[in-house]
Amino acid sequence: MAEQVDEQALEEVVTFTSDLIRIDTTNRGGGDCQERPAAEYAAARLAEAGIEPTLLERTKGRTNVVARVEGTDPSAKALLLHGHLDVVPAEAADWSVHPFSGEIRDGVVWGRGAVDMKNMDAMILAVLRAWARQGVRPRRDVVIAFTADEEASAEDGSGFLADEHAALFEGCTEGVSESGAFTFHDGNGRHIYPIAAGERGTAWLKLTARGRAGHGSKVNRDNAVTRLAAAIARIGTHDWPLRLTPTVRAALTELAALYGIETDLTDVDALLDKLGPAAALVEPTIRNSANPTMLDAGYKINVIPGEAVAYVDGRYLPDGEGEFRATLDRLTGPDVDWEFHHREVALQAPVGSATFAGMRAAVEEFAPEGHVVPFCMSGGTDAKQFSRLGITGYGFTPLKLPEGYDYAAMFHGVDERVPVEALHFGVRVLDRFLRTA
Repeated sequence: MAEQVDEQALEEVVTFTSDLIRIDTTNRGGGDCQERPAAEYAAARLAEAGIEPTLLERTKGRTNVVARVEGTDPSAKALLLHGHLDVVPAEAADWSVHPFSGEIRDGVVWGRGAVDMKNMDAMILAVLRAWARQGVRPRRDVVIAFTADEEASAEDGSGFLADEHAALFEGCTEGVSESGAFTFHDGNGRHIYPIAAGERGTAWLKLTARGRAGHGSKVNRDNAVTRLAAAIARIGTHDWPLRLTPTVRAALTELAALYGIETDLTDVDALLDKLGPAAALVEPTIRNSANPTMLDAGYKINVIPGEAVAYVDGRYLPDGEGEFRATLDRLTGPDVDWEFHHREVALQAPVGSATFAGMRAAVEEFAPEGHVVPFCMSGGTDAKQFSRLGITGYGFTPLKLPEGYDYAAMFHGVDERVPVEALHFGVRVLDRFLRTA
């Protein structure tokens, strides 16, 4: 076995995760988030290791950190390693511990960002500092980016970096970030490690219905609320057609092989039934989707408003945007207008690449009982913005998790937490991958 990270790295990843959680970087989407204290913390840890960080802001306090570790092969394409510093809100009264305490209890680190995604930020810092102590250099340049604003529009984060500071990412062709290489327990003793090789596109929509304002006691055939409600009902109950992308096909094929099931992609629903709990890894990404989430209409119970507004969280698969647009035109009908409130591209990465093989090998070295499979994320990450620079993105935040730990529920959920041993595993796997990438 090749040289591994030292014991100090295993201690530091826990400390850094806890420290970063204690820095409240709540992003409510209104622009009031302040990532700068977390950015300064990360930059200081890099500087201590002799890595020169650059701090960049589009908006005061919305700080990003970018640094580069030079590789040994100048001809090799660079790899981007990125993680966001902001987190979603947390209501302290709902939690077992304070969400910004960073408490370490019974071998678990608690707090908002423990999984999404200050754990990965800490892994990156711990690995790079271990390299500095051990005199390790990667084969290819590794560019590190700690970003602001991922939990909203990314306009102050990866979008700003991609649009205004592309030169810092010169040579980068691939990127690695959140939501992949975690343990998925299927309930039958199998340990599956899904690595993300795709993301659905983001289509947050604003729907507007207009009608004739009037008294609530009068007949009104041009009621904006009625028109909007009808459109929302059609959208919410729509059955989207099956659409299999190459990544999802690869996921279904590998899962079927793992379970000894014939891969029949002509009847995907039957195949999913046979996969049991493992079907959850692909089921959200075999179709486009649109879920109504917000309604805003009226100002008094006896007044029919002239306008009603709704918001819909839409997601579309790679090459599925055309179908998505046409379907929304049909479902909203002639009386409701829709527009993109926020839109980002769908992504797809090759599962046959050397980089994917390297991630698979790194996981299997430290989890030989595990089964690595590709999957497509139902949501999105900063990889969307970095794709503007021609960077192909993968989801790879390795965590070895115990059975009964609900990984998916940790994202934006109450009592978000991560086991210390999972962080140790992540550091070892990330180190192995990056040394050989």
